[in-house]
Amino acid sequence: MNADIVSEAVDQRRAHTGARTWLGLSIAAAALAFVGSVVGLSVDGIYDSLTSAFLFQALAQDIINAVVVAPLVVLCAVLALRGSYRAGLLCLGAVAFTVYSYVIYTFSIPFGPIFPVWVGVLGLSLFALIGGLVSFTRAGAVERFAHNRATVVAAWTLLVVAGLFGLLWLSEDLPALLAGVRPQSVIDMALPTNPVHILDYAFFLPAAVWAGVGLLHRRAFAHPITAAFLVFLLLTCLPILITPFVQMALRAPASWGVMIPIGTMAAVIVGVLSWFLGTLRTERP
Repeated sequence: MNADIVSEAVDQRRAHTGARTWLGLSIAAAALAFVGSVVGLSVDGIYDSLTSAFLFQALAQDIINAVVVAPLVVLCAVLALRGSYRAGLLCLGAVAFTVYSYVIYTFSIPFGPIFPVWVGVLGLSLFALIGGLVSFTRAGAVERFAHNRATVVAAWTLLVVAGLFGLLWLSEDLPALLAGVRPQSVIDMALPTNPVHILDYAFFLPAAVWAGVGLLHRRAFAHPITAAFLVFLLLTCLPILITPFVQMALRAPASWGVMIPIGTMAAVIVGVLSWFLGTLRTERP
């Protein structure tokens, strides 16, 4: 009995140390991302080599990074360090979004003066994400997510949204492949390939399906991962939603057509995520 108590205490200490590590890395990544985004928005010449289509996306991304994502990561990391399980899940999703975004920054935006900042953010957030996943996929997640209906709805939301994105990208890429031409989005951004499509095909879509199916089968790992995925998806919608406003501010034709479908998707994700986390038990039974 005493040996079991000692073993549990050691496990808790290790978990606490691991949490402090990945949350500390998250805060460092957020601080560096905030600096890089402010520089990108305020210093002339950073994005001069980008096409107009890519420029609008980069500026929208910087605005969301500086105004929403970086503050969210810091706030949630601090709350998680104080013991908030929900805040840790929100932080994990925001860190996943940071990794995703900065893969695009580092591999798709031409080399420039804040390239080292982008690389630093990518490295810090990547290791934070790995540490967070290890921390949250330990035993006990199933007991915390005890509301069956919310769990099923969250799983199907993740699967449906992933499927919609997959169909959307395929609707552009398959005709281009069959016609032997480059997709229009690649031409518009003047890039060899579309980095968003690559990341989604290779990582996001398979991982989302894996997590959603796992959640339907009540696999322990899938519960926190699905919550983080929903946060990731919500944050992914935000740069798309503000891009028309960036275009309008720069006196370019605004793509208002994205507002209804992406806005609807964001609203649904907010509702499902709030319900999913609202039914979460803060203490394990």
